[in-house]
Amino acid sequence: MALLPFMRIVFLLLLHTVLFAGDTVTSFQSISDGGTLVSKEGNFQLGFFSPGSTKDRYLGIWYKNIPVQTVVWVANRCSPINDSSGLLMINNSTGNLELLYQNKSVVWSTSLSKQAKKPNVELLDSGNLVVGVENDTNPENYLWQSFDYPSDTLLSGMKLGWDLRSGLNRRLSAWKNWDDPCTADFTWGIEFDLQHHTFPEAIMRKGSAQFFRSGPWNGLSFGPAESRPNQLYNFDFVYKDDEVYYTYNLKNKSELAIMVLNSTTNTRSGWTWIESEQIWRPYFSYPRDSCDNYRLCGANGNCNMSNSRVCQCLKGFKPKSPEKWESMDWSEGCVLEHSVNCQMDQKNDGFVKFSGLKLPDAKNSWGNKSMNLNECRAMCLSNCSCMAYTNSDIRGQDSGCAIWFGDLLDIRTFPTGGQDLYIRVQDPEQVNSKQKGKSDNKVRTVLIVVAVVGSVSGMILFGFCICRKRALKVHKMDRQEMIGQNGDQEEDLELPLFTLSKITTATHNFSMNNKLGQGGFGPVYRGKLEDGQEIAVKRLSMSSGQGVNEFKNEVKLIAKLQHRNLVKLLGYCIEGEEKLLIYEYMPNRSLDLFIFDEKQGKLLEWPKRFQIIRGISRGLMYLHHDSRLRIVHRDLKANNVLLDNEMNPKISDFGMARIFGGDQTEGNTNRVVGTYGYMAPEYAFNGMFSTKSDVFSFGIMVLEIISGKKSRAFQRENHEHTLISLAWTLLKEGRPFELIAFWLRDSCNNLQEVLRCIHIGLLCVQQNPMDRPSMSSVVSMLESENVVLPQPKPPGYFVETDSQVGDHSSSVTITAILGR
Repeated sequence: MALLPFMRIVFLLLLHTVLFAGDTVTSFQSISDGGTLVSKEGNFQLGFFSPGSTKDRYLGIWYKNIPVQTVVWVANRCSPINDSSGLLMINNSTGNLELLYQNKSVVWSTSLSKQAKKPNVELLDSGNLVVGVENDTNPENYLWQSFDYPSDTLLSGMKLGWDLRSGLNRRLSAWKNWDDPCTADFTWGIEFDLQHHTFPEAIMRKGSAQFFRSGPWNGLSFGPAESRPNQLYNFDFVYKDDEVYYTYNLKNKSELAIMVLNSTTNTRSGWTWIESEQIWRPYFSYPRDSCDNYRLCGANGNCNMSNSRVCQCLKGFKPKSPEKWESMDWSEGCVLEHSVNCQMDQKNDGFVKFSGLKLPDAKNSWGNKSMNLNECRAMCLSNCSCMAYTNSDIRGQDSGCAIWFGDLLDIRTFPTGGQDLYIRVQDPEQVNSKQKGKSDNKVRTVLIVVAVVGSVSGMILFGFCICRKRALKVHKMDRQEMIGQNGDQEEDLELPLFTLSKITTATHNFSMNNKLGQGGFGPVYRGKLEDGQEIAVKRLSMSSGQGVNEFKNEVKLIAKLQHRNLVKLLGYCIEGEEKLLIYEYMPNRSLDLFIFDEKQGKLLEWPKRFQIIRGISRGLMYLHHDSRLRIVHRDLKANNVLLDNEMNPKISDFGMARIFGGDQTEGNTNRVVGTYGYMAPEYAFNGMFSTKSDVFSFGIMVLEIISGKKSRAFQRENHEHTLISLAWTLLKEGRPFELIAFWLRDSCNNLQEVLRCIHIGLLCVQQNPMDRPSMSSVVSMLESENVVLPQPKPPGYFVETDSQVGDHSSSVTITAILGR
């Protein structure tokens, strides 16, 4: 009896011929590993492939005539074949298409809607793999099609949404990573409640949590986010009793364009093939900014990227928790300024018109296609739970009705486009007049300030001249005036003044055995005070560039800074020509000793490195945003990050730092100081520095911590690279994981976290300072995977140019990766 299955397999193999070309598989034909199925016009190809660096085999469909293998569909996504024994064939008893492993195990198969007498399989030029009946080309009669079971890619002509007759839900699900096409927990689909007549929306989810929504369908697009004119696509949305789906078609059939869901970057992107450059170029990507984070501003909040604080309460609303709102925790959202009993005060209710919005989450909505706007208003006003209304279709004269109940979620303002929304408040005239009053008050305030400044400025200038003349007569000779600019400075510093003899004893007369290293302004020594406390002593070299001003600067700055990720200054000493700073001792010394040395680097596994990156970012955020002073470090590098007993990072060496006051955001200098390789291009070339200069240096350090390579030029694969150019090139080619130091890879138990850090590092080193994120944004990116990462633009010191002889102009070429 055991021979029967074996004989059946042999019989089938004898009957089946291996197909290496053609667009159709019929009964008694099969495709083995190495064979392919090619669509009639040669657009697409089906066969076996191994993604990324894995050797596992998958059955998939990809574009045939482009050099970059771009897989658009995978059959056995989560059931890889670990050898070349894969065989695709039709089961003659059921008509199903089956993928066999070692000629016996079915690893994947179709599930036909009905049995076919003469089934065949065809790969269409649209990229759709279909099972039908021989000689029947009517799409309505397909028994099964791959377009109904998409992977991570939406092709032209595919449907995203529901077949309400069969209950089929077509949605995209991202690959887990470049090596694994198995379904990730990152999805995109059409969601609505048919029973409650809610409006359909295109929703991206991470697991069960909503991640991004475009907005309800408005007759033209899913909200203003996707309504901009384009030369590639025609969008369409079908909302019928038996089907609800979104689709697009290419305006030019010769173009190649796809939409891909990517779990590594948590984005949905549109890509178009550039034949002349042989690359995929991004056409759009969502989410795009912080306001695209789902319900960032909480209930009844409005997100506006044009404001310094992106979240504001809607007119007529106030923060539910003012304390949290002020600390930029907007999760609790806003509530009505004047709550009313709808039944008692309905006559006072009305609506305030808002323009340019993304409409609220449609989860608690209701719609009617036949009502006009006045009827819609009346219906909303008659329902105590209704909070907003608008037209559901903005084509032509506007039509239809959409109303929302309860809290309004995930609203944002667009600078252009957007829709009108009428939001319910008590006494709308009072709300509008209050807003107008605020504007009038601002105008009056400005006029008063201008008048006061005009009359007082002369007095201030006169007084300043007198004070300046007196100050020039004062001869500052005593030691206190070397530390500060007045005699009270020592009290402000609140730091112990050590004697030179005490420090000499602690360091064994500055013994070479106690020397820890050599900084830009002099050596650093280890010492021990009489009470046993260990210290680090920075001794200002008389031949160094740091004079009294830099010394005063460092003392004043560090004395006023208190943060767990900044080195602590214990005191100072000035006697004769000696100028000393006494710091807390860091037993693990500086970060560079670990990340650039393979032996030491193995002691610093990825979880600890990630902790160090986060610690440095929090220290910088404190300097830039949270301290009493706004401070630009100007010399941030691995040598200036010290590590304590538990390898916690502490930023040190503030001799180059500058204080920004008030609203000052940048400065310039004729004396460029710092370390090449870490300096931002605008600072190195033009002397312009700002907090974004420190962000650039931080980005360099992130890439160094991950790669184990210094930022300066080095050889790789017979090419000279800088660290920036290598990271950018690998990202463009879809191989960013190759940047990870090989001795670090075994400890990278969270590859997505490492890749996210590479992405953040490249955002920090972008050429234009305005494109770089602030350190507060960087901290948010590192602390939460839900924060959307925009695509980085080309980094500083790295510009690709296409030039011709005799042509003095150059064009910058920007490319991006088609990642998973």
